[in-house]
Amino acid sequence: MKKKQQIHKKTIDLFKKLVSILAPPPLLTVSKWADSYRKLSPESSAEPGQWRTSRAEYQREIMDSLSNKETEIIVVMSSAQVGKTELINNIIGYFIDYDPSPIMLLMPTLDLAQSYSKKRLAPMIRDTPVLRGKVKDAKSRDSDNTLLEKGFPGGYIALTGANSPTGLSSRPIRILLADEVDRFPKSAGIEGDPLSLAEKRTKTFWNKKKFFVSTPTEKGISRIDKEFDDSSQEKWCLPCPVCGKLQPLRWAQIHFEDITHECKFCGDRCNEFEWKAGSGEWIAKYPKRIKKRGFHLNALASSWERWENIIEEFKLAKKNGHETLKTWVNTTLGEVWEADEGEGADNDDLVARRELYINDIPRKVIVLTAGVDVQDDRLEVEVVGWGAGKESWGIQYKVFYGDLGQKIVWQQLDEYLLKTFWFEEGDGLILSCVCIDSGGHYTTEVYKFCKEREHRRVFAIKGVGGYGKPFISKPTRNNRERAALFSLGVDNGKETILSRLKIKEDGPGYCHFPKEVDRGYDESYFKGLTSEKRVIRYKKGVATFEWVKKSSSIRNEPMDLRNYANAAFEILNPDLDTMAARNINGNVFAQGKKVAKKKKRIVSKGL
Repeated sequence: MKKKQQIHKKTIDLFKKLVSILAPPPLLTVSKWADSYRKLSPESSAEPGQWRTSRAEYQREIMDSLSNKETEIIVVMSSAQVGKTELINNIIGYFIDYDPSPIMLLMPTLDLAQSYSKKRLAPMIRDTPVLRGKVKDAKSRDSDNTLLEKGFPGGYIALTGANSPTGLSSRPIRILLADEVDRFPKSAGIEGDPLSLAEKRTKTFWNKKKFFVSTPTEKGISRIDKEFDDSSQEKWCLPCPVCGKLQPLRWAQIHFEDITHECKFCGDRCNEFEWKAGSGEWIAKYPKRIKKRGFHLNALASSWERWENIIEEFKLAKKNGHETLKTWVNTTLGEVWEADEGEGADNDDLVARRELYINDIPRKVIVLTAGVDVQDDRLEVEVVGWGAGKESWGIQYKVFYGDLGQKIVWQQLDEYLLKTFWFEEGDGLILSCVCIDSGGHYTTEVYKFCKEREHRRVFAIKGVGGYGKPFISKPTRNNRERAALFSLGVDNGKETILSRLKIKEDGPGYCHFPKEVDRGYDESYFKGLTSEKRVIRYKKGVATFEWVKKSSSIRNEPMDLRNYANAAFEILNPDLDTMAARNINGNVFAQGKKVAKKKKRIVSKGL
């Protein structure tokens, strides 16, 4: 009898052990998993050690939305410095350890994907014990674990760039993570929209999850903004420390003088720490859109940003002009920039605001650059002066006619580029950098001309169209003359010109133009400078900006030349504010005094 009881007990114990092995793991959300297992690495965190969601409570609902069976798409439109990368890390860790699945992380470029793998993913796996035992090191000989693809029991994670058609090739994906989608190229090679291509990889999974995150760019073309518009549109709301009513933190309600936020209900003003001490919650504009949840965050709610710093950054961005302010709106407020679709600068306003210079260059000018446009029968040149805050002065617009196959026209250009431009006091400046367009029928002549004068910073450029292209790329010498060739993102440059032309008051970014007849700034010049406008075009369903001429009869060389002169300034990259502060007259490139009988050019002592 006793023996039977012992056998019976062993049988029960065996079944208990089997049940404990076969039983599903305890239900965990992403945030609970992270709070239990995730370790922050010293390479990527100022607070290494155990992860705590309570450190930035607004992250909890974003992560846990992936555990909701009804939710398929999660959209996060936010500022920088709110912990977006750590959200992605936690999601990856959760699905590796707790719910193994095929995962893809899509980043703007392949280089960024490789960098993330080495600097973020690998340290997380190394420092989080539950992951370390499941994902082998990329240095191992196991072909299942490389820099861009790591296998684990039940799944794998593939990392790729939106610019890589190969990385988006057919493979089943249940979890799609897309980081900084507004920085994705419009097409992955010739394959089409990279995000759409990646989404097709999830079709075979009934329980797929898509996580899109990005700081926005411009209204009308921002992908994350469009995704957010179609979502539940949730905002992180905090209770007023006085009346207790929930509301999002808004820039318009920030008061600079005492660094407080005004309640939109009771009107009381409280400081940053009083607001952030409250228990916040996400409030949806469209709560029934549970399948696609969208979250919006700005830096005012961030645990890693101080309002005092945000205010100072805003003042600096406003001082430095529209381009800097646009970046601040995108990365600090997490909001789209309202672009001027279909509009350009007004040439009549620019003509009316011309001014007399008296001498070659006004006293506030610190450096001179020039742009050269190459046409079949002429060379067109504009010299531009630059002062503190990138305030600019059109100095002279000149045309050299002739056969560009002959040396005489190029000699005239060379003599002009060596010219000294004089201040009223008798000292002067020479050109510090010149950009010459190489895209016409005289490419070889441009290369030869520039190669012989690179010591004077005379460089060849080639315009590259398309929204989002960097204004200046690193030079190459992949040409027969081995001349330095800079790629110029002309659309980016035209946007900068348009924003500066709209500035109405003297100061950073403002564009001055001379009234003197011999300078070349007549009404036809301003028609050319304002000859193009920016409009939205759709290519394969993807919105993008394009620059189009207002009229086919207007020549656009003045706009191109100002673009090239701007490029020369960016290549030169002088610290104008520091230079202006060093000299009471704002001029550190004095050429010596003007000689009455003979103008002797002295090489610039500045750059």
